[in-house]
This record gives sequence, C-alpha cells and structure tokens, in this order.
Amino acid sequence: MAIEIKSVDMAAKAAGKVALDEGVFGVAVRKDILHRVVRWQLAKRRAGSHNTKGVSEITGTSKKPWKQKGTGRARFGSLKAPQMRGGGVAFGPKPRSHAYALPKKVRKLGLKMALSAKQAEGRLVVLKAATLKSGKTGDLASSLEKLGWSRPLLITGAEADDGFVRAARNLRSIDLLPQQGANVYDILRHDTLVLTADAVEALEARLK
Repeated sequence: MAIEIKSVDMAAKAAGKVALDEGVFGVAVRKDILHRVVRWQLAKRRAGSHNTKGVSEITGTSKKPWKQKGTGRARFGSLKAPQMRGGGVAFGPKPRSHAYALPKKVRKLGLKMALSAKQAEGRLVVLKAATLKSGKTGDLASSLEKLGWSRPLLITGAEADDGFVRAARNLRSIDLLPQQGANVYDILRHDTLVLTADAVEALEARLK
C-alpha cells in the first residue's frame, strides 16, 4: 500500500501528489528504537579528548619529602601522589573513542521510524525539486516565507542544485543534507522535514 501526500514547488504551488511506500513512511514508531539510534549517533560524535595527568606525567620532584623512619609521621614517597595538592590524578579519564556498534537492522529501522514519525505528525513535505536559478539568499528566504516552513531540514537527491546550495549557505533557518546523509538525529530535531522527489525515491530504494 501507498500513502499519498501533496507535493509543492518552490513557488508554494501544488505540484501533484506523491505516493510514499508504507513500508518506509508508515512504520509504527517506537521511542525506544529512536532513543537507541540517537544515543549511538551522539556517542560517535563525541571527541573523547578528555585527559588528566597521572603521577608519572605531572611536573614535580621525585625527591622523598622526609626520611622513612624516625619522624613520627607516616612513610611518604612522593609529593606527586594523588592525595597531595598538585599531585597526579588517580584513575582519571584518558583520550578514547566513545563509539560503539549498533546492528544495521536497528539503524535502518530507526531511520524508517523517524521518517514515519514526521509523516504521521503532518510535518513531512515533498518538494518537486530544490532548484534556484538565481542562487541568491534573498530569493530563497522569500520562498521559504511563502512556504511557511519552520526550521526545515531539506534532504535532496544524490546531488543538490548548486544555486540552491549557494543560497542556503547564509541561512540559519534551513539545513541541507544529501539523501546519503539522512539520519535519525537531524530528522527528529527539526520541526519540518522536506524531501525532494528524488530523495523520496532514493530513500525508498535504500530502506526497502
């Protein structure tokens, strides 16, 4: 079965209807799957550059602060010990990758659910073609105002129109991705998801 929704053009005029595959855009949404995929994505993005210095790495003397016996105090070996001010950190964080594996089936299902969630909420728009001959930011801004899109994420086909890309660079209100880069986190964090007709075909072929 197919889900029919209206498509529009850059002039905010109706451009016919598009049939969406129910197996991609009509999947039952599970929050736990979306949560798993988003956590996996964000973990991969973490720099993992946190670092602390251990006893062997800090600058300081290795001289014994007082003799071993005869002072009445506890024996002590180094002022670089963790309990001393300016000493090394015991078991502190070191640079590492926070990425972990997630099954491909779960990642694929998560993307289907993200697309289905936007479709179910009525926040999925199909754009006939993302083209802008002038390549001017002002022209694109006025088109977006006519279309009434709120913080849209626009996903294009394999190759985006150069004029459209050039115009969108200076606008904070719109994000642009090729269909290869479609991901759960970016889809969910934007109010409106806009897919070009080419992107719809590519995503259906990729996720069936």
